[in-house]
Amino acid sequence: MAEDLVLESCDLECESNHQSHMTAEMGSQQLVVRRGQSFTITLLFAGRGYEEGVDTLALNVETGPCPIETSGTKSRFPVSEALDPSAWSAVVDRQDGPSLSLLIYSPPDARIGRYALTLEASMGYQGTSFRLGGFILLFNPWCADDSVFLEFEDQRKEYVLAQQGLIFQGSLKYIVPTAWNFGQFEADMVDICLQLLDTNPKFHRDQNRDCSRRNNPVYIGRVVSAMVNCNDDQGVLAGRWDNKYEDGVSPMSWLGSVDILRRWRKYGCQPVRYGQCWVFAAVACTVLRCLGIPTRVVTNYNSAHDTNSNLVIDRYLDEMGNLQASKDMIWNFHCWVESWMTRPDLTAGCDGWQALDPTPQEKSEGAYCCGPAPVTAIKEGELAMKYDSRFVFAEVNADVVYWLLKKDGSQKKTIHSSLVGKKISTKSVGTDTREDITHNYKYPEGSDQEREVFAKAELQKSSLTEEEQGLSLKIKVSEGMNNGCDFDVYAVISNNTATERQCRLLFCARTASYSGALGPECGKKDLLNVTLLPHAEKSVPLRILYENYGSCLTPDNMIKLIALLIEYQSQEAVLGVRDIYVKNPDIKIRILGEPRQQRKLVAELTLTNPLSVALQGCVFTAEGAGLTEGQRTQELADAVEPGQEAKVRVDLAPQQSGLRKLVVNFESDKLKGVKGFRNVIVAPLPK
Repeated sequence: MAEDLVLESCDLECESNHQSHMTAEMGSQQLVVRRGQSFTITLLFAGRGYEEGVDTLALNVETGPCPIETSGTKSRFPVSEALDPSAWSAVVDRQDGPSLSLLIYSPPDARIGRYALTLEASMGYQGTSFRLGGFILLFNPWCADDSVFLEFEDQRKEYVLAQQGLIFQGSLKYIVPTAWNFGQFEADMVDICLQLLDTNPKFHRDQNRDCSRRNNPVYIGRVVSAMVNCNDDQGVLAGRWDNKYEDGVSPMSWLGSVDILRRWRKYGCQPVRYGQCWVFAAVACTVLRCLGIPTRVVTNYNSAHDTNSNLVIDRYLDEMGNLQASKDMIWNFHCWVESWMTRPDLTAGCDGWQALDPTPQEKSEGAYCCGPAPVTAIKEGELAMKYDSRFVFAEVNADVVYWLLKKDGSQKKTIHSSLVGKKISTKSVGTDTREDITHNYKYPEGSDQEREVFAKAELQKSSLTEEEQGLSLKIKVSEGMNNGCDFDVYAVISNNTATERQCRLLFCARTASYSGALGPECGKKDLLNVTLLPHAEKSVPLRILYENYGSCLTPDNMIKLIALLIEYQSQEAVLGVRDIYVKNPDIKIRILGEPRQQRKLVAELTLTNPLSVALQGCVFTAEGAGLTEGQRTQELADAVEPGQEAKVRVDLAPQQSGLRKLVVNFESDKLKGVKGFRNVIVAPLPK
């Protein structure tokens, strides 16, 4: 009688499996594969080898703390003659004496997560079980039957594999690209992302139900959206918008997601302080890409936050042009993410990009999360579509009404030029340019399709434009609105009638945060007697002095300009509102040496002080996936005088070849959150 099979070792073939499953940059410490695609393991038996017809082999895979076959978290399957494309299955790939290689296939709807793999070997009635090890299973955008399948390879490279990208900030008229290190394949990131899933309240309430739903990217998207903020769980980030960040890190100082996620785990899943919308979105992008869901960060300019779901943003100002605080706000910009997936839970036409917003704003089904909302449903005004389509629709379409509060208690609606949902932006595929995706969210202004959408959404879209009025007002700016400089802005007023008009012009500048909160006044002009000749135009300048804005400019570098024109005879009021971005100095990045894999490299970082005062406490921080191991920080011992250069050198250690991004942040007492980046092409090791 033949002796029993005895397993000596199991090789999970990490290196070759990672190459074929697009997970090579996750390292070789543990096996990480994608569902709907086979992977190879090699078994080495002691003594005799496997004999077909004599030995029976079966495999067990289990995930979660309470694996159950009916929940899809456990499966037992024999080594058979052919792979089953709809179920866990295995076949013999090759045999060489006591060495046996198996192909193991996971179905395209398998639950993602950490799996335990065991082998059952039997001969006749006797059987032995061997623990082979563990592996991590991810979504698979390369598999046509996976619900996150993305057809084009260049898009998969950008939205799944790219570990760095751009997030667009600034203002509608001055869009600023900021580099971000997503780093989803950096050491320990996949472990942290799986820990995030296991920390979510739904898992603690019902572990079996939560793990059984982890085959669905819609479910995973909602969990990640809720867990990136900490408002009602042990989420990753605490949000703060009041410029008081002394007990944490300013949202403007972060360079990437890796440091944030590592801090969250290191300190026992306590929230990391602090985040704002682009930080929440970027961390969500890292987690979702890591799990295999194609994801991108998008920025919406003039983004509405509608708190009462009436799709109207009411703003109030007094007769001196001062905006009043209100719950409804217009953010200079707001960031969320889009993830690519099918929506079998909805009607046809809802597949594709889904908006997910992890910034805590309003509750959705009792938790601070938002989405996934089908972008196509938002465009078509289908506001009942799950999840939170109405809220996202308002962000890009809400009507803005400014009310002038009169001293006698009456209110007067003003004519204004605020338009919500402009220049919705994301990084272009394969290049560092901006792609405008506004057309994905809305039809062109004034088109027949736009009117049909608003009728479907039961809204009235105002057709009143300032050009149709007797008086019009626009705010224009000058070149060179650089931090540390004085500059001019202009209220350009026009009389489009055949009669002379006597008016009062209030023109005010106040520092502001990107979320719309106003700071101190930094410039004002009140002209009581402005005469406008028939069909004439007049330009009124307002000088903005650094000595007035420098001490109260927030790290957002925003100034809100408000111009109010009141015609004495008719009391007609015309309003102009514009947000301007005060530009920080550039960080110059020089790469010293030839970038080559596993060869030391040096980056020289330089910033010239543009202010009229010295900079104290100057610190450069640099990081880049595949370029640095963690962050590189260099402090300057001395103050940097006006016009002088702050200059440091940081060591790089390129571990991966290909296109990389070095992302740099500069902090000081007077200049904060200054960003720079440089692309670095690293040559591979010679073969």
